[in-house]
Order: sequence, then structure tokens, then C-alpha cells
Amino acid sequence: MSLTLSSKSSPFPFSAVAIAAYTGKTNVVFDEAASSITLELAGNTHNDEGDIIQAIAVAAGLADDYSRSPVYLTLAMTLKTAMALPEINTTLDLLNNYLAYHTFLVSHEISASDWAIWGAIKGNVKVIGLLKNNTHQHLARWFAHLESLPSTQNILAELATARSSKARSNKTAAGFALGLQNAQEGQVVTRFPPEPSGYLHIGHTKAAILNQYFAKMYKGKLIIRFDDTNPSKEKTEFEETILEDLTLLDIHGDVVSHTSDYFDAIYGYAIQLIKDGKAYADDTEQAQMREERGQGIPSKHRDDSIEENLKHFADMTAGTDEGLRWCLRAKLSVDNNNKALRDPVIYRCNTLPHHRTGDKWKVYPTYDFACPIVDSIEGVTHALRTNEYRDRNPQYQWMLEATNVRRVNIWDFSRLNFIYTLLSKRKLYWFVNEGLVRGWDDPRFPTVRGIRRRGMTVEALTQFMLSQGPSQAVVSLEWDSIWTLNKKIIDPVAPRFWAINKENSVVATLSNGPAAPEVKMLPKHKKNAEVGKKKTVYSNKIIIEQEDAASFQDQEEITLMDWGNAIVRQKQVDTSGKVISLVMDLHLEGDFRKTKKKVTWLAEHTTEHPLPTVMLTDFDYLITKKKLEEEDNVADFVTPVTEFKEIAYADANVLELKTGDIIQFERKGYYIYDNEKDGVREFFKIPDGRAAGIASKATPAPQSTPGKSAPATSKDTSDDTTKMYKVKSVYSGEVGIPDDDGKMYKIRSVYD
Repeated sequence: MSLTLSSKSSPFPFSAVAIAAYTGKTNVVFDEAASSITLELAGNTHNDEGDIIQAIAVAAGLADDYSRSPVYLTLAMTLKTAMALPEINTTLDLLNNYLAYHTFLVSHEISASDWAIWGAIKGNVKVIGLLKNNTHQHLARWFAHLESLPSTQNILAELATARSSKARSNKTAAGFALGLQNAQEGQVVTRFPPEPSGYLHIGHTKAAILNQYFAKMYKGKLIIRFDDTNPSKEKTEFEETILEDLTLLDIHGDVVSHTSDYFDAIYGYAIQLIKDGKAYADDTEQAQMREERGQGIPSKHRDDSIEENLKHFADMTAGTDEGLRWCLRAKLSVDNNNKALRDPVIYRCNTLPHHRTGDKWKVYPTYDFACPIVDSIEGVTHALRTNEYRDRNPQYQWMLEATNVRRVNIWDFSRLNFIYTLLSKRKLYWFVNEGLVRGWDDPRFPTVRGIRRRGMTVEALTQFMLSQGPSQAVVSLEWDSIWTLNKKIIDPVAPRFWAINKENSVVATLSNGPAAPEVKMLPKHKKNAEVGKKKTVYSNKIIIEQEDAASFQDQEEITLMDWGNAIVRQKQVDTSGKVISLVMDLHLEGDFRKTKKKVTWLAEHTTEHPLPTVMLTDFDYLITKKKLEEEDNVADFVTPVTEFKEIAYADANVLELKTGDIIQFERKGYYIYDNEKDGVREFFKIPDGRAAGIASKATPAPQSTPGKSAPATSKDTSDDTTKMYKVKSVYSGEVGIPDDDGKMYKIRSVYD
């Protein structure tokens, strides 16, 4: 089967495209010359979307109730173009009420009817807007599940690529569909050039994702190039961790290279610049050089002869005592208004051994000199840079022209910053060295492995970065948007379990409950049968939360979730008002819709049905100030308490989880399973984007006294009574090098 259509089709036939992708039996072709949608099947041609949906469903053997599906197909065609709010709301109410008790529309599996309605909603902006109001929760959950399926995500990505291909030359196109200048399909080469001196953080992810996005968009190539030009900072271990971080982001380069691969060539270009009178050696002290550049004063060596400059550069190359005093500067300008063009340093001495080239070199190029040259040599067509480099873009082009190498296009974008978030390596190192965090993968850290360990998905990161568009505004973003997006991705597939606070649990006796514990199989996710099933134990003694028990009134009818109603007959409290025990009668024929309180519960711990102990950990921001200035002393803004731990009982189904699995403890939130220690499984709470969850829990810190840097020797004096846990680095004595147990991997499904 072959489905052909234009990406410009309006209204777009999302239903037909989605069901074609879901069944996997149809080849979808985006042809901008196509005037209508066409399905070629067994020698027959179909042009009506409703006919196409049914034809694909029948050919693929998709489950459906064909006596009811025409109703939904008709409803879908109406909903697709509906504009009147009363009409839309009536339809959404109808669907929402039905889906409150059903997983899908006409069977226990996804059918053609589901895709018909999903596509109608997807294609109507007004309907999508109403759905976001959170008044149709069951419908929204069903819609999000269908959209989160890999087949849906893949076909939507193909559609975006097809649309962006058309928009490459359209200057008014929105988002990243604006395209790259002078780009040709199959010839675009981008590069992501991290320095192997630390871990990737969320600020790096935008550049990494964009470079891969454009490389794929134009069917080109992505180079991962390590900018290893400073032996003082770099280690081979950091290259390995950066590649792991990129893997966590689902970013895979076509080529991995190093700037050091081209040291000989770069050195040759430096000699050429000296001989052309475009570079000179300088022994001016650093502070004086900074002052002279700021005031537009030429160096005393600016007009030295070529022979003198070559001699000094030779001394630098040899690493002699005399040579170590000198650096090499490009002769651009003395007093250009753009200070980045005031004779920048392009080579400096460093006698430390390089982690790849050893002792071969005593001189190393600066990033500003090496980057444009290597970009040209490696065939990079488009250099993506944050706009903080914009003043240096003319410098980049000067280097290309002065060395007479191939030109490279520059495409810049805004840097990504978040409130209450440190991206400075120096300040992050301080937290690690002070023992205030667990390591570089601490879930409070903005590192890639930190936010992934906190429960951020690759899909959310990618969608968020691409949604920023080619914005040039440099702003500090709230975390709510990205965590809200993350919730939409995990909610349709996260299994549901229960946990009860251990210290504040209350035993409730059900007078007419089962004499012996009974085990029933229930769905892990009421709205997604594909998530699987879980064991639920029913007993005449259960535990519930103290907060719930305290709220019960005598003779009140409440609902025990996944069981039924019960009537509170007795409530025993101590002198402090704390509930000690409850006695209730099951009233399973009661209507749960009429009760005000729906509570979670667990069958009481027994030898036959033990309840595992879990630790539920929530976090606060590490700092109390939304944005730290360079002169701020980080120690003055450390949040006193950033970990909040709750010991709880959980149902035994959590014992099946693997590190990195994401779940929901109902009425508590979303969690990611981290590890087990001494029989206690620890879960980290995943923010869901709601204001209460992402607001700083600390009171603002007092204004700091400006300092040069964070103190290097102050230590945490917290004792065992505080909630700030001081733990050893997960990387033993060597800060920053993860062992195999510390690595984070792409989320695995708990259903494999």
C-alpha cells in the first residue's frame, strides 16, 4: 500500500497518516505536487480520508467494531472543521464521559475509530486549545497516549521535515523550519564541538540537538569534534562521558574527531600568517594586554619584523624559558569598536602533556583560531553558535579569509538559561567538592545525566529545544514549560502504583472484608492496556494515610480506590488527636461518584504478602537566587535544605522495576526509580510543571557580599538532624569520572 499526499494539505489528514504509520503496512509519501490524498491498494485508488482509514484498517487487520465505527468516522469528519464552541464542547463532553470508563473507543485495543477521532482533534486548533484547559481529562489522557506512540512521533517528525523542506527558502517560516542559508540537501555538514573538560549540561543540549536536527533535516552529516586545545583542563575520561551524555540525548555523530588531529595544519597556518604580516609575537603581561586592548593602544611588538616574530614563535614551539614568555596575536585591529577584533591571541604556550599528543607540542591554538580552520578542513558548511559569540563572528570570518581556506556559514541562536540554575563549571565543581551533592549526576544538577536521572525524557528535551525556534532573545526561562512537556510524554505510559507513608500509616479493619488475603490482576494504567497488569492484594486489614484517616467523619462513606466504597464505623484517636485505628464496613454497591474522598490503600504487611519499604525523595533548587551574577559568592546563596525524604510502604509490584523506570505513585506524583540500598528502594520525584512543584521551597537568602569566587575550603557542618545529606561522591576519589553503576541510560520500558 502507498499513501501519497502533500504536507501542505489543508485540512491535513492526520487520521489517515497516523493509522498508516501505526499499522506499518503503508508507505507514506509526502509529494508537494499532489493535489489530494491518494491511497493505492490492491489496484484500487481511494481519495476520501474516511474510506482510506477503513481500507487501511481492514488490510492491516486492525481491531474494530464495524457496526459502531461509521458513527465515529462521521463524528470525526464533523469535528475536524467544527468552529462553534457549543458544538465542540458537546462532542468533547461525550467523548470524555465515554473514555472515563473505557480505554479506547470501540474495543480493548486501538482501532480505526480511535485514529479517526485523534486526527480530527489534532487538525483543529480550536479543539486542541479547549483540550488544554484540562476540563476533559479522560479525553486528554487518551489523546496524549496515541500521540506518544513511537509510530505517531515518527510520522509527525517526517511531516515536520517535509514541511521544513518546503520552508527552507521561506523567510517568514516559523520555528526552525526557517532553515539554513545556502543549504543544499545531502551536502550540509554541522558540528558539535564540546571541550573535553567536564560534563554536558542543559545549556549544551540546545546546540547538540540543533546540530543533529539540521543535519537530519538536510540529509547531511553531523561531526562530534572535541575541542582539545587546552591540556590544563582536558582528559580522555571526559571525552567518554560526553559521548555517553550525547547517547543519553539520542544524539549520534556520523564522525567523531578532535581538533588535535589538525595541530600540524593549524600550526602551518600560524606560520603563514606571520610570513604574511598578519600575526606577531607579544610578551606583554596579561593584565597590561587587557588594559591596552580595552583602550585601543597598540602593543609595542605590533610592528616587529617577520624575522623577529618567527624567531619568538620558534622559541614558543620549543618551550624554552624565553619562549614561555610570549604568545602569538593576530593583527586585525587596534581600536575597532568591536573589541573582539582587537588583535586576539591565537597561540599560547602550555608545557603540560596533552592527553592525545603527549609532549609533542608546547604551543596550542586558541579556540577562536582553531575552530574556523578545522571547520573548513572538515567540510563543515554551517557553524551553529550561540549569539554570545556574535561579536566574534567577524573574527571567525577574518581567520578564514586570512588563511585563505573555504568559507563557512554561521547560524546563531540564543543561549539557554534557567532560573535557580548554575551552568558555571567552577561553581558546579564547588558543590561537588563541598560534598553538597551526590556527584555530577546528582538530580539537582543541570548536567545531562543529572536531569535524566531526575526523570527528564529525551523526547521532552528535544521537543522543548526545537520549540524555542530561532529566537535571539537571551532570557532566563522557568522550568515549568519543559517539565509540563515531560509530563505529557510520561503520563500515558507510566504505570500506576501506591505508596503509604510508613510513620503515619493507620490500620483500618474492614469488618466484612475477605478473611484471607485475595490477589487480583488489575491494569497498571487504567487508560492504557498496553502498559500491562499488576497484582493487587485485598485483605480485611489495610493501611491508609494518617491525613486521610484524620479527615474521615463518623459514618462517612468514602471510596477505596480500585475496590469500592466503605463506611467509617469507628475512629480511635489518641490524646494528641492522631488517629490510631479505624473500623469500616465495605459497601461495594455504593456509588463512587457520590463520595467526596477517594483514597489509596495497601493490604497490611504480612509474611505472605510483604510490603517493600521505599524512600520517596523530592528536591529543591541548590541556590536561592534566580540568577547568580559573576561576582556573586555562591556560598552566600546555598539553599539550606534541598532534599526531602519520605519513608513509605509500597505495593510489591515496585520490586519488578529497573533503574530508570518511570512510574506514578497515585496521589503523590511521578517518580523515577533510582537504586536500592539496604533493602530500601529510592525513588526521585519528577516535577510535573505545576507551580507548587517547581517553586523554590527556600526563603530568599540575604544579599551577598561580593566575592571573587566561592570559598574553596568551607565545609558542610550539618549534623545528622538536618535534611541535607552529606554523601560521598559516587565517583570515589576522582571527582567527575563515573563508574559503570553511575551511568544513566535511556529509559527502558518496564514491560519488556
